[in-house]
Amino acid sequence: MSIGQFVFMLHSHLPYYRKAGMWPFGEENLYECMAETYVPLLNAISELYEEGVKAKLTVGITPILAEQLNDEHLKQGFVKYLDSRIAKVSKDLERYPDEKVPHSQHLKYLAKYYYDWFMHIKDSFVNKYGMDLIGQFRKYQDLGCIEITTSGATHGFSPLLATDANLNAQFKVGADTTKRLFGKKACGCWLPECAYRQGYEYVGKDGQKHWRPAIEVTLQNNDIEYFFTESHVIEGGNSIGNRRVIGVYGNIEYIPLPDRAPTGYDTYSAYWLPDAQVAVMGRNERAGYQVWSAADGYPGDGCYREFHRKDANSGMHYWRITSPKTDLGDKMLYDPVLALNKVNENSDHYTTLIYHMLNDYKKAKGEEGLVMVSFDTELFGHWWFEGVEFIKQVIKKFNTYLPEVERLTAGEYIHQHPPKEAIQIPESSWGQGGHFYVWNNHLTEWMWPIIHACEKRASALADRYPMIPEDKLLHRALNQMARENLLLQSSDWPFLITTWQAKDYATDRFREHVDRFESICDMIESGHIDDAKLREIESIDNCFPVIDYRVYQSIEEGVIPQQSAKLAPLYN
Repeated sequence: MSIGQFVFMLHSHLPYYRKAGMWPFGEENLYECMAETYVPLLNAISELYEEGVKAKLTVGITPILAEQLNDEHLKQGFVKYLDSRIAKVSKDLERYPDEKVPHSQHLKYLAKYYYDWFMHIKDSFVNKYGMDLIGQFRKYQDLGCIEITTSGATHGFSPLLATDANLNAQFKVGADTTKRLFGKKACGCWLPECAYRQGYEYVGKDGQKHWRPAIEVTLQNNDIEYFFTESHVIEGGNSIGNRRVIGVYGNIEYIPLPDRAPTGYDTYSAYWLPDAQVAVMGRNERAGYQVWSAADGYPGDGCYREFHRKDANSGMHYWRITSPKTDLGDKMLYDPVLALNKVNENSDHYTTLIYHMLNDYKKAKGEEGLVMVSFDTELFGHWWFEGVEFIKQVIKKFNTYLPEVERLTAGEYIHQHPPKEAIQIPESSWGQGGHFYVWNNHLTEWMWPIIHACEKRASALADRYPMIPEDKLLHRALNQMARENLLLQSSDWPFLITTWQAKDYATDRFREHVDRFESICDMIESGHIDDAKLREIESIDNCFPVIDYRVYQSIEEGVIPQQSAKLAPLYN
């Protein structure tokens, strides 16, 4: 007998790295995640299926990431990356044991461990999957093991886009790309940065009041049935970010939002949104925090591999966390067996935790509830090296020992347990403070007038050519203009500037896409398109090969609708 439902959602996203540098920022970031997260995750899903267990994971793959995983240049680059790792760790095998180096026998053991590990990843990618990760994710989607969800095409920050045409373009190109690559329409969507805004009233150029629809209207227009949000958005109170980090973060001093009054709602069910037939489900705070928190969750355990310390010669991670207070130079050597034992312990704890949460909820409420957890996929494997094995063990233990916990994909949950109530959620994001400040602050405010000007210019050109021109060169230029407009809208650029993780790189990437966009627009408007220059740009930014520039055609301003009768306001 079921005691409730468990949805495990993984959001996979990286910015567009193709031919935009290698290291420390660029293609190598993608290759690291392919090696440490995406290939191991597919291996786990495959191994579970071979054992008769369907993973039932909800796997979000943003369209811009999917395009990169499907790109031949990057596939070949990944093989070269793996070969370089294998070559470097092979040299470690030659230099150990070394009597001058403490614990060199154990370092020899670890070098052999990594040599075997990288060889297995390469064998999986090249031989088992035929260098086609997208095809493999599609295979396990079709077998009912996973559900693929979509997102904005380039992860544009939806609430801060100025026009509905550009907002629609992000989700239409995104949804169309997911369908093209994975063979079916995605029912669900990850809102970029979990960023949401309500509909609002504004005065148009005609001096009349108009209504700009809420985000969910655009989602519904693109056949998207549900999305995810943070727990505080549903429950009220304050965001985890405010309680966890207050004050200066990077070079930004955050001003926390005031606490919201508790709403009386919880995350144990999904809800309809007021302005469209689109559902929202919130991440369970307790179940999510137990995993993603480096300070209080599983990934911070001293037995696990240390991410930040690498061997000076080979770049291998030969050390373990030891303790959060241990200096990098004093870290103990990694022990894969000890780490695996800790994964077994943590997965036992987690499955028991979820079981008791659902069981307690059913006893208290007299009905079954939902625990939905959502994480960045790259947490597992890339940041938390043992994380993919944790996922695999959690799935196996639920399947074997706790069948009362009904494992479902998010779409299965929505279809089998449709929402019973509609609620209004506030303007929100996953960012520090729960609002938009991470993406719009004194370090990034210069970007938004440029983005908005490009939005309007793209629509003006799309309106100028309502029919696809017979001139093939002009048609190519219009489509490349559309690609560059999407790429410059990526939320990654302001995020990386704000957090100072890659400030100069992100600034340069943003300006490059703006320059390419404006250069193409200038050529189109002048009537003189430089084929060689256009080909050069196309050879770098080749994503969304079947894009139709007319997606940017202006959307007519609407009038103010009557408020939805099904909505009981939660926030004043």
